[in-house]
Amino acid sequence: MSRFLKKILGVNESKEYNISKVKIKRKVVEGVLEACRNVHPREFIGLLRAEGDAITEIILAPASVYGKGLAQFHPHMLPFDFSLVGSIHSHPSGSGRPSTQDLNSMFNFGFVHIIVTFPYRNYQDLHVYDKKGKPMQSEIVE
Repeated sequence: MSRFLKKILGVNESKEYNISKVKIKRKVVEGVLEACRNVHPREFIGLLRAEGDAITEIILAPASVYGKGLAQFHPHMLPFDFSLVGSIHSHPSGSGRPSTQDLNSMFNFGFVHIIVTFPYRNYQDLHVYDKKGKPMQSEIVE
């Protein structure tokens, strides 16, 4: 979230990073695991939409790139949408840790980031981080 939007919304850094657990709807997890399997060995990328206290939807950004060793979207092409809270992308290599490139690009959008790792079988293949790359707890909800 930009400094401008933080000022308008009255959000400060300490409030933004005070989230300890992320709730994710089961249908979202199942959908993203399937999407990752379908584009493998390329990387999948999407945006996280939240309603209330849970991530409820994955949004595919316009002109997203699903490549081998990279996945990207163009933030300037996104609609003005306060329900978008972060990003999700896959690591076909199996590593659940954010790369330096992840931290310097995708992690600048929103405050929750999920990396999905091969073999994309279940919720244990989801690795949730905050904007700074610090691991967060997650909970799958109905």
